[in-house]
Amino acid sequence: MNSDKERNKVGARRTPSAFARMERMSPLLMLLYLSMVGITVLFVILVGAYSHTRYFSALPSGLHSFPRYFSISTIVLLVSSYTVNQARRIYQQDDMNNLARCLGATMMLGAIFMGLQIAGWRELDAQGALFSGEDGDASYTYIYLISGLHIVHVLGGIIFLFVLLLRTLHASRDAVRTLVYIRNPYRRLQLRMLTVYWHFIDVLWLGLFVVFLFLY
Repeated sequence: MNSDKERNKVGARRTPSAFARMERMSPLLMLLYLSMVGITVLFVILVGAYSHTRYFSALPSGLHSFPRYFSISTIVLLVSSYTVNQARRIYQQDDMNNLARCLGATMMLGAIFMGLQIAGWRELDAQGALFSGEDGDASYTYIYLISGLHIVHVLGGIIFLFVLLLRTLHASRDAVRTLVYIRNPYRRLQLRMLTVYWHFIDVLWLGLFVVFLFLY
């Protein structure tokens, strides 16, 4: 009997394997992680194609100045990553009003990021770095394509933010709805998924930004 209890204690202290943790993971969170893997593979392929095209381009590097709006948008996205991280912390403190403010601020910063990206495209176009690559360097097409595809994924996060913000504002108007919202594990999961996805989009753009700087 004692030996059985000792074995149970030893088994309880054992760190769960990776497969055991995956079995306990929410299906929605698992789906999000798989989607992020797919998105990463897609961008790796596009970056590889861009690098290959830029390497074999006949035009010298530095022919056009790097869009300053791309640099500004990077700072904005970093700030938005901070605000969405604060939202998760505030949720644990049951502060619905500040939670709504953080979600709204993150959504606004995401929209500003997209606007700055479009301004960066206009800056490229004004310098003669066209989407069609008519100046002899087709690699500019990939810059438009990669950054545009990233904007689409940011837009997806903004839509999720908007829906969660509306639900938060609705719950904050009544004490009972607030209590249900805070204690609802599904809302906690939604906020966690939003945070993970937004940080992923942030890190993804940082990687793309470094590649653009290095190869531009």
